[in-house]
Amino acid sequence: MTKVIQTAPYRIDHVGSLLRPEILKSSRSAFEKGEISKSQLKNIEDQEIKRIIEKQKEIGLKAITDGEFRRGWWHLDFMWGINGMEKYRKEHGYKFAGDIESEPLDVRTIDKISWNKNHEFLDHFKFLQNFVGEDAVSKFSIPSPNQFLHEGIRRNEHYPTIELFCKDLRKVYNEAIQDFYDLGCRYLQIDDVFWGFLAADGIKDELIPEEEWELLKKMAKENIQDIIYNKPEDLTLTTHVCRGNYRSSYAAAGPYYPVAKELFEEISYDGYFLEYDDDRSGDFGPLKYFTGKGKIVLGLMTSKFPELEDVEVLKARINEAAKYVPKSQICISPQCGFASTEEGNILTEEEQWKKLAHLVDHVNTLFAD
Repeated sequence: MTKVIQTAPYRIDHVGSLLRPEILKSSRSAFEKGEISKSQLKNIEDQEIKRIIEKQKEIGLKAITDGEFRRGWWHLDFMWGINGMEKYRKEHGYKFAGDIESEPLDVRTIDKISWNKNHEFLDHFKFLQNFVGEDAVSKFSIPSPNQFLHEGIRRNEHYPTIELFCKDLRKVYNEAIQDFYDLGCRYLQIDDVFWGFLAADGIKDELIPEEEWELLKKMAKENIQDIIYNKPEDLTLTTHVCRGNYRSSYAAAGPYYPVAKELFEEISYDGYFLEYDDDRSGDFGPLKYFTGKGKIVLGLMTSKFPELEDVEVLKARINEAAKYVPKSQICISPQCGFASTEEGNILTEEEQWKKLAHLVDHVNTLFAD
C-alpha cells in the first residue's frame, strides 16, 4: 500500500505564484504613476493575499503561498534587493516561444555583493506566516543563486572570475536562508531556471562552448551543494526547475539528461518540482539518477492553459515515473506557477482554482495502487 505523504513537499503541492487580480494590477500601475502611495498599495496587497490564503485552504492545499503578489517578477525583485546589484533597462527583454518578449528589465552588479538584512522579502514572509496560522504550512520561494550566473549579470570589474562571484553568492544565500529560518520559515523553495537552460536543446556547443558549459554546470552544482550543506536541519528546501513561463509561453525545451547526474544524484534537495506537462521535458529516464533522499514532484498539470487534465492520464504517468522513483516519494503539482510575472498566464483566476482543486479532489485516484 502506498504511504500517504504528510511532510513537505506534499502529495498535492504547487509551485507558488498565482494570477494577480485586476485590482492588484491596476493598483500597482497607479503606484508607479504616483497616483497612490506605497502604503495604499500595501493595504491592497495585504487584503488580496489574505483572500488567497483562505482560498488555498478552502481548496485543501497544505502548502500556502502569498501568490508572489508583491512581486513583478519571480526572480528580479529578490535580485534587485541584494546589496551590490542594480536594476536596469536593457535593449531587449527575455525571449519566449511564439515571438513573445518580456519587458526589458534585468539586474547586474555595481559592486561586491552581500546580503541585505533589510530585504523586503523578509517582511513579505512575516506577513504570510502571520496569516497562514497553524492549520497549514507557509511556503516561500526565492530565485536560485544560479540565476545570477546568466550572462550579463556578473561584471568583470567587480568579479573577474566566476569562482570569486560564486564564493560571495553562497555567503549571501546562506545568510538569507538563515534569516528566513529565524523568522519561522520551514518550507523554502529555490526556483531555478539555470538547470533548464543548461539542459536545453541547442545550448551546449551551439550557444556555449563545451568547456564553458561544463564550468557553469560545476559552479551551479557547487552553489546548491553549499546552501544545502549549511541549511538548518529541519528546514525543508526544495527546488523548481523551470524552462520559462511567460503569458502561457516558454523559453526552452529539452530533456533533463544533460544535467541529471548532477541535479538528482549529486545534489540532495528535499524535493524537486519538475516540469513534465508536455513533450518539451522529455521522458522520465533521467530520474534513474535520483538518490531517493527526497521527493519528486511531477509537474504533470500545465499552468499555461485552462483545460483540466484527464485523471486517468495523470495516473498512468505517475505509474510510469514510479518505474524510477518509489510511488511513496512521488507528488504532483502544476508544472510551474500560474504567474511567474505579474502579467500571468492566459487563463482566468476561476480556471486556476479549478485546476488546483482538480488535483486535490482526485488525490486518492491518482495514487491508488
